[in-house]
Order: sequence, then structure tokens, then C-alpha cells
Amino acid sequence: MRQVAVVTDSTADLAPDVAAAAGLRVVPLHVRFGDQEFRDGIDISPAQFWERLLEPGSPFPSTAAPSPGIFGEVFSSCFAEGAEAIVCPTIGSKLSGTFGSATLAARAMPDREIYVIDTGTTSMGTGIAALMAAELADRGLPAAAIAATVQARLADIDLYVAIDTLEYLKRNGRLSPARAAIGTILSIKPIITVRDGIVVLAEKPRTRSKSRQRAIELIAAAPLERVAILHTPTSSREEVEAFRDGIVARVPGGIDTDRISTGLIGASTGPHLGPGMMGAVFLRSR
Repeated sequence: MRQVAVVTDSTADLAPDVAAAAGLRVVPLHVRFGDQEFRDGIDISPAQFWERLLEPGSPFPSTAAPSPGIFGEVFSSCFAEGAEAIVCPTIGSKLSGTFGSATLAARAMPDREIYVIDTGTTSMGTGIAALMAAELADRGLPAAAIAATVQARLADIDLYVAIDTLEYLKRNGRLSPARAAIGTILSIKPIITVRDGIVVLAEKPRTRSKSRQRAIELIAAAPLERVAILHTPTSSREEVEAFRDGIVARVPGGIDTDRISTGLIGASTGPHLGPGMMGAVFLRSR
């Protein structure tokens, strides 16, 4: 193991092979369907989550943060395997109790060097921060420098997601019932983002095609260093490719296609967005 271990949580929406290749440890959130509970990425995959969500009569899913004890076990395992320090980017603290759990676990190890980072975002926003930390660790940077660099780059991470309905955000408490009701009445296909650590409506197009096209424009408004396109199984391969190609065509100065990934929204984030979403998390260039 490298001297600095990097730990993140499953809201990062990192595919298992990507996390493994980067040497990342991923702490799973818990996903509940009625009285059944699953560990995201361990007991249930993104594909299995969506199959279950779309099943007629299936209970509405909810998520729960990992306990401090779970983070403590992962931190201890990293040190046992030879790590001298840990950097741990997590989902934003206003979106989940995950950051709090990781912080409590770190405080329980006062003699260890552990940096828990509140990314203030979610999904591949957290994933990009974790991958950045892993790349810096591979270059041999000390943990303090890695944490400081990642913290400084958080301002360059952003996301825009076009969704089909506000119902899922409402049910999971990410949006007020009144605002969701207005959106439903107006039949909007909103674009959401995260500002100051909370989910907000960025724009309110009236059709799916206009919503996705506007999302492309917002995503590709400035030079980009990295892009992670996220979708659900209800979108066809052609739709996903068209969204990706639209971003590539518009990014000022172009972008290396090796720096663009495509993947399913996972079980930790999916309950808040619902089927039919399409969007991207991105890292602006400096």
C-alpha cells in the first residue's frame, strides 16, 4: 500500500474497477427498500438497484450514512496494511451524515494522521476529489499537501443534472414539497446543481430535450480537465452518447476523451434523482 491511503464513500459513484485501479477504499452507505437493507456496492450493484427501484410495487428507497465504527474499521485496516496517513474525501456534510461519521472515527484515533474532507458535493464530485487525492498520493506527496490541494480544487468541481421529476428529491427531503408541487404543475424538467452544499434548481426547462441540451451548455461553458457523465438504465446508449458528444463538441479548447468517463448513478445517489436523469460532474481547468 502507498504511504498515504485514500478512503471515500459510496456516494462517489466510482465503479468498482475504477476504485480498485486507483487504490481507493470505499465505505458503503446503506440503502433500504422497506425492511430490507443493503450495503451500496457490496450487497447491491447500481444495475440491481435500478432494477429494484423500477419494479412495480417496490418500496421507495432511502439511504443511511455509514456509522463511525465502520469508518474506524476501514481506517484501522489501512494503517494495518502499512499506510502512514489517510486522506478521506466524503459527500458534503449538508447532504449526509457521512462526513460526521468519518470525522468522529478520525477523532477516535488522535495519534494517527487522518484528513477528512467535506467535498460539499456528491456523486462523482466526491469521486473526482478522491481520484485526485489518489493521483497525488501516487506521486508521493505527503498527506497534508494532498488534503490542501484537494481542498483548494473543490471550487473547480461542479455538476449539472437534468431530471425528469422532482418527486424523488421531495421524498428524500432534498426539496420542499411546495417547490416540488410547483414543478409538477408546470411540468418542468429541471436542471439541478449543488450550491453551498445543498441541492438547488439551476434552471427549469419544460421538455426533456431542452433540459438535456441546456445541461450540456452549462457543463461545457468553460475549459474542462475531467468530466464524469452519469445516467440511469432508462436512457439508451444512443442518448448517452449524444449527451457525451454534445459536451465534447462544446468544451472551449477541446478535451482529451480519455478524461471523460460514463457510468450509472449508484444506489447511494439514485434514490434522490430517480429514473430518466442525465448529467455530468466536471472539473474546470485552471
